[in-house]
Amino acid sequence: MSEDYGLASTEGDHEIDPPQVDYQPRLPQTYQPTIGLIGAGGITGSHLNAYRAMGLTVAAIADINEENAKAKRDEFYPDAAVYTDPAELLARDDLDVIDVATHVDVRPGLVRASLESGRHVLSQKPFVLDINEGRELVELAASKGVKLAVNQNGRWAPHFSYLRNAVRDGVIGEVTSINVVCHWDHLWIKGTAFEKMHHMLLYDFSIHWFDICTCFMQGERAKKVYASLQSFEGQTYAPPSIASVIMEYENAQACLQFHAHVVNGQEDTTTLNGTGGTMRSRGPGLNDQGQIDIFLPQGTATAPLKGSWFEQGFQGTMAELLCAIEEDREPYNSAASNLPALEAAFAAIKSADTGLPVAPGEVQVLETY
Repeated sequence: MSEDYGLASTEGDHEIDPPQVDYQPRLPQTYQPTIGLIGAGGITGSHLNAYRAMGLTVAAIADINEENAKAKRDEFYPDAAVYTDPAELLARDDLDVIDVATHVDVRPGLVRASLESGRHVLSQKPFVLDINEGRELVELAASKGVKLAVNQNGRWAPHFSYLRNAVRDGVIGEVTSINVVCHWDHLWIKGTAFEKMHHMLLYDFSIHWFDICTCFMQGERAKKVYASLQSFEGQTYAPPSIASVIMEYENAQACLQFHAHVVNGQEDTTTLNGTGGTMRSRGPGLNDQGQIDIFLPQGTATAPLKGSWFEQGFQGTMAELLCAIEEDREPYNSAASNLPALEAAFAAIKSADTGLPVAPGEVQVLETY
């Protein structure tokens, strides 16, 4: 019987070369589409910056606030046309791909109109408030022979992209647990539309983590979701700023812990444990994850990362859609692949509201968020 009570390290005691994992976005070989952007809010600066860096053409920008559209045009694509009516943008015959980047309350209708016009579409996340409506949009895209993808840009954040591709390659065997601890400063939402979302954390923000867990689990759906929300006296914005989520799978568990009101000592950590090893990413923020630490029976390794979430992430979502169009296949970030993540998010919201575990798929429509 061991007398160290499991306190001694049992991992390999020497450095090994890190696994070679292809995690960077991949551009299409020859396809050069013309893009139209509907919605010109703050986050679309990251969209346009990514497209410009990839050498893509954005020919039209629409927003009900003309000044927003003009500002984005002037900063990123000076030759783009500006519209206040999305229908006028969709009436053009030179646009191949539409990026719909509005808030979710009007987004499905704009996605539908874009698909019906015969365009490929990249939809902002979270995709829909009604899972059935999401399925209808997936079916509409298929009937029109076009691709529909969701801008789950976290899939191509360098640390998430390395981890999910390493799991695909079998680096740590079968995933048995996912642990996320995310402490960051989200105070910027004060006075914005996001402050009106009671479930800002579990709906708008954590959809990235529900989605990446679906990727880590390679499409396996959770059986049950437990969630809790908490506010504290003195926080500076209205929605609860602390959340915890547990997702139960057949042979694994995911634990997600968020604190969105941390001004000092911010940290973001993701740990994947598997039947054959462990991988961990840690940094002071979502955009600052410099390496993956890997622990295997044969030794430990450190894989340095290049890039950041707000560069490679936004490049990756559009680049994958364009590659899928060029190669005539479903994009990895297809709308269909995103629906299980939405079902998990909806289940977490109901669990937080009721204090009870909820099965993904039990909630099909999010009435309030």
